[in-house]
Amino acid sequence: MNSPETIGEEKAHSPALLTVRTAEIFVALALAIGALIVSWSNYQLGAGWTSYGPDAGYFPFRLSIVVFLASCFVLFQAIRHNDRSAFIEVAQARLVAVILIPLILYVFGITYLGIYVASAIFICAFMRFLGKFPWWKSALVGICVMVAFFYIFEIQFKVPLPKGPLENWLGY
Repeated sequence: MNSPETIGEEKAHSPALLTVRTAEIFVALALAIGALIVSWSNYQLGAGWTSYGPDAGYFPFRLSIVVFLASCFVLFQAIRHNDRSAFIEVAQARLVAVILIPLILYVFGITYLGIYVASAIFICAFMRFLGKFPWWKSALVGICVMVAFFYIFEIQFKVPLPKGPLENWLGY
C-alpha cells in the first residue's frame, strides 16, 4: 500500500510557471510600492499629532511604514534564500485560469449587460462547461436564479443593482 509520501512522488510534476523566489519578490515589491503610496497620501492628509489628537493620517501612515519595513524584510529574505522551487506549476495555473478568466469576463460583462444578465450567463456557462449539464438545464437554472434575485433585490428590497439593456427595455 502506498503511503501519502510515495503517492506524491509517483505523480509527475509539470514545469514551474513561477518560482517561490519570483513570487516573494513580486509580492514584496508590490506591497512596498503600495505602502509608499499610502504613507505619502496620509502624510499629505496630516500624519502628526494636533491639540485635538491624531490627524486623519496618523495611524494609516504608521501602519504603512510597518508594511513597508515588512516588505523590505521579505524582499531581503527572498533574495538571500534564493528558493527556486515551484510556486505554481503549469497544470495548477491551468486550473486557476479555468475559473479566473470567466470570472474576469463576468466582471466586465456586468458593465455592459447588467448584473442579472451577466450572472445568468455566468451560471449557465459554468453549469454547462464545468458541470457538464445539458444546455436546457443550465439555461433554466441560470435564468430562474437571476429572476429570483431580481425579484428579491429590485422589487422586495428596492436595492438597485447595475442594470443593462434588457432591464432598461423592460422598464427598470
